Order: sequence, then structure tokens, then C-alpha cells
Amino acid sequence: MSSTIQQYTTRLDGIDKLQKVEVPRPTPGQGEVLVRIKAVSLNYRDAEVIRGEYTHHRSVTGEGGAAAIVPCSDMCGVIEQVGAGVTRWTVGDRVLSTFIPEHRSGPIREEALASGLGLPRDGVLATHRVFKEHELVSAPPVLSDQEACTLPIAYVTAWMALNGREPLTPGKYVLLQGTGGVSIAGLLLAKAAGAKVIITSSSDDKLARAKNELGADFTINYRTTPEWDRAVLDLTGGHGADIILETGGEKTLPKTFRCAACGGLINCIGYTSGKSQPAGQQQLNINVLAISRALTLQGILNGPTDRFEELIRFVEKHRIRPVICKVFTFEQAKEALKYLESGSHFGKVVVEVSA
Repeated sequence: MSSTIQQYTTRLDGIDKLQKVEVPRPTPGQGEVLVRIKAVSLNYRDAEVIRGEYTHHRSVTGEGGAAAIVPCSDMCGVIEQVGAGVTRWTVGDRVLSTFIPEHRSGPIREEALASGLGLPRDGVLATHRVFKEHELVSAPPVLSDQEACTLPIAYVTAWMALNGREPLTPGKYVLLQGTGGVSIAGLLLAKAAGAKVIITSSSDDKLARAKNELGADFTINYRTTPEWDRAVLDLTGGHGADIILETGGEKTLPKTFRCAACGGLINCIGYTSGKSQPAGQQQLNINVLAISRALTLQGILNGPTDRFEELIRFVEKHRIRPVICKVFTFEQAKEALKYLESGSHFGKVVVEVSA
């Protein structure tokens, strides 16, 4: 057994400056376990953190700049060593990380945010990591390590967007923006629940895959159909989308409001088109738009541990297989992050840490 492990660290100064380093092998303490990490799933957040643009939380900084942290939050691994007092896990158990470990049930609280992996706490882009025993959930045996590692952020976020307020029922219209990790997760989960799914993209090839391989009911190319909000209303017979996974931000939100169903739910998940109002664009009056159609607008910050376990039961029941776009080796972590940044992916990008 080696006395050292390998991990990547960042000072929030860009992907090119991401460093792979060797550090002493950690030992689990009271109530802790050591996990050998098998696979890591990348999220848009990870690239943002590494670029220093994820300003929701800041790491401790000193005269030398940001303190080095280990990025990324989603992993599947195997417990290699257990500390004293551990009762939940044994050596050899397959486990998944939880994005915000101290968010165990109910609404998110400010104090729980400090436990977020990959900023502000060290993340999982490493060969090994120590966790407290309550910070992990069992990996579903129906999924491979690469498939299972995609669940903590993308699938939990999609699950909460679709089922957080009330269970998704058959026949509801769900609108998904883009074909990234959360949207493809939403497509698989919504179809398994019997919903009617509309998905947008600028790529006809990706839309064809979403329809022919994953069962999307309707597709819209927002480049060739810039008034895609009107297309949503046409496709739904004027009803609009009951649930919307809003991942675009500044350029999509006005149209999202216009194509939501009366009494609909808009889940603000991402901001891939930007974070601020473009110059010269008419100010969006959220108050009037929300009142006019009795809409609910909510921000989604993943979900608690108990809802994660609920998702896993649903995945097992419906035999849902996460869509993996491309797998990179541990040594190719920089290339994997750059590929994610390019927006070329359909589904999830995974780094295989160990076989």
C-alpha cells in the first residue's frame, strides 16, 4: 500500500494551471472512511471554480492568492479503510459523494453551504479521499462506476426540479434547455415518470439523439427557431410548459416566462448564456410576469441526502442509465475540463480515476 496519493489542486486561476500533486495518504479518524475514488463526473460549476468565476463562495485567500483546493464534487468509489466507530459502511462498499454533505433533509440552510465539495471544501479529483460516514450514499448496483458518479449534482438537481414541489405526474409538459448534464438527466427522469418532454438545442444532431435515443417528445433548435417560446406554446396547444429547467440565464429567462403554463414552475439552475442583463435589452419585470400567470420561480441548489436516496430508488426501479458523452483518464483531467467548457458534450463528461 502506497504511503502517498495523487490529487489535482487549483488556485482558482484557470484550467491550464491545474496541478497534479502527490500528498501523504490520509488516514480515517473517528467516524470517517477512506474511499478509493474510481470515477469523477464533471459539472459546469467545476470549470467555473477553477477559473475563479464561481463567486457564490470564496476560499480563504492570503498574500499568495487563493488557497489551493481540490476541485470537483461528484465521485463513485470503494471504501478502502474504516475508522473507529463507523457503523454504516464496511471495506468494499461502493459509495457516492454528496455535493453538500451537511444538507441532509429539508430546505437548504446557509450553514450547510460551507460543506460544499470542490469549493469551499476540498473536492474529489483525487485517487483517495476521507469522508465522514454520513457524507456518502450507497451506489446503485445497477450502474457502473462511471454511470453512478454522474448522479450527485446533475441527477439530484434534475430530480428536485421535477419533484421538489410535488411528485411529477404523467402528462405534464417539461421544458429542458440544452443537452448538458442536468437537461439530459431531466429528460431521462421525466420520461420515466410519464411526462411529455420538450428539449432545445442549437444542434440538430443532438436534438435527433434526444428524440430517437432518449424519447424526447418534441425538439426545438433555438438557432433556427429564435422565437422558441412561441414554438413551445404551439407544441403544447397554447398550454405552455408546466415545469421548466432554466439553465440559460440572461438570454433565456424572458422567453422562459412567456412559454410557462399558468401555475407553472420555473427552476433556475444555471446561467450558461450569462449572469447579467445585456446592455440595451429591456428590463425583465419578473414581478408582473410571475403574477400574470401565477408562476413560481425558484433557485435550485441540488438537494438533501434523503432526496438523493429517493432518486437512487427511482433510478433502480426504472433501470435508468445515465448518458455519458466521453470518458477521460485521470492524467487527462485538464483535457476533460476543456472539453466540458467547449459545450460539445451530450450528457456527462467523466474522468476515470482508477479501474
